[in-house]
Amino acid sequence: SFGQSELSDETILIPYTVMRNFQQVERVDPLYVQAREESDVEALTTEIRSIIESRHRPGAAYKVQNLNEILSAARAISLILTIVLFAVATVTLVISGVGIMNIMLVTVTERTREVGLRMAVGARRKDILAQFLTEAVLISLAGGLIGILVGAGIPLAIRYFTEISQVTVSPISIAIALVVSFAVGIISGMLPANKAARLDPTEALRYE
Repeated sequence: SFGQSELSDETILIPYTVMRNFQQVERVDPLYVQAREESDVEALTTEIRSIIESRHRPGAAYKVQNLNEILSAARAISLILTIVLFAVATVTLVISGVGIMNIMLVTVTERTREVGLRMAVGARRKDILAQFLTEAVLISLAGGLIGILVGAGIPLAIRYFTEISQVTVSPISIAIALVVSFAVGIISGMLPANKAARLDPTEALRYE
């Protein structure tokens, strides 16, 4: 049985020789066969197909599958879903990065006099750069943390209502999400931070 999903509390297992006494038509559909070793699966599949075809009329169609074929189909579906989700995540990250960049550019414009004042009292360009990069990273990490809490909270909350579906939350995925959020903050904040660091102190103090 493939994962024993066909077996339930109301299932009775009996020998085939006994079943023939209760069935008017001698038909077995489906039939499950277990190999002794994993290396025997392919050869056993071929042999079973040959035996079935040899014992029935020519042209009859019989489908013989093994778990390797099912797993291959599952891997193909999983790969397609992974590619689609990766594309959606990439678009989302790009949009988020552009949003953070726009926010920081507006912030730099609104705080031009503040930047000029800081430079006038001795702040270096790298200090201004670090300040705005830190702000961009904090915005990005805040969004990332909210996303992690929502993404991890929903599967955990489902466990309180049902035990049928159990979705695990990987600590590695949480760590990756934090790293990606940090990287998005750095990348999207670089342009506004450079703009702020390159401001002329005199012109910045005159800005209205």
